Amino acid sequence: MLLSMCSDYARDRGNAEQDLKKIADAGFDGIQWIHQWNTDFIYTKPEIRQIKKWLKDFKLEMFDLHATDGVEKRWYSETEYEREAGVGIVKNRVEMIEELGGNVIVMHIPRLIPDNLGKWGRLKKSLDELEGFCLRKKIRIAVENVFFDEFNGISELMREYSPGYLGICYDSGHGNMGGKGLDHLAKLADRLLSLHLHDNNGFDDQHKPLFSGTIDWKRLAAVIASSNYKGPLTLETGMRNSGIADESVFLRQEYIDSRKLAGMVEKCKC
Repeated sequence: MLLSMCSDYARDRGNAEQDLKKIADAGFDGIQWIHQWNTDFIYTKPEIRQIKKWLKDFKLEMFDLHATDGVEKRWYSETEYEREAGVGIVKNRVEMIEELGGNVIVMHIPRLIPDNLGKWGRLKKSLDELEGFCLRKKIRIAVENVFFDEFNGISELMREYSPGYLGICYDSGHGNMGGKGLDHLAKLADRLLSLHLHDNNGFDDQHKPLFSGTIDWKRLAAVIASSNYKGPLTLETGMRNSGIADESVFLRQEYIDSRKLAGMVEKCKC
């Protein structure tokens, strides 16, 4: 399997040239672009052109991109002009990933609880508006499971929207918080489009290195192997809780861990 690293392992804003170089030097095949994942930042053509050059220079593939649900430009905002602006920022990321060679953007969604019913109505309006645009661009949206979530909202969206448009980004750390993530993923494994792989203690969103927490990696490998997923194993680990201060050392260890998990997935397939 191809191995991918999140671009924000140490920082999520600013010039990413050295981050990408270090990811390439560690041995990864490509990245998930996660810079500016929680801002209203709009990428312009010169910025996208420069990122494309870095990827070419370092021989990295852009597999997918963690888009932003925005701050004031939020695609599920109950304030209509903010929702419309949120749709605009999603389109910006769709055009960005199309230019950079990937075909999936990852999006956050609100937890489906009574207090969020208004937001869910706006989310579906935005999904309806974006569907034709994404299909023309051949870019799919992967909605991410949130921590302590029961996948109830995700299951509903998978019923309402086609697999050619909408799928799932499984976040292993979020799924481990509450302990039911793999149960839900196994039921929807055919809709898996992207991965956020990291570990934790089952209670906190720690983004620790693989095999350093309480996730059942053997079972997760089996679920991935049984699915139709063709993408890379993407690590969304960060240095903050790794106990490793040197970026190059951290990334090399993450590469080793991802190779180990890839071997587990291949063994399950056999």
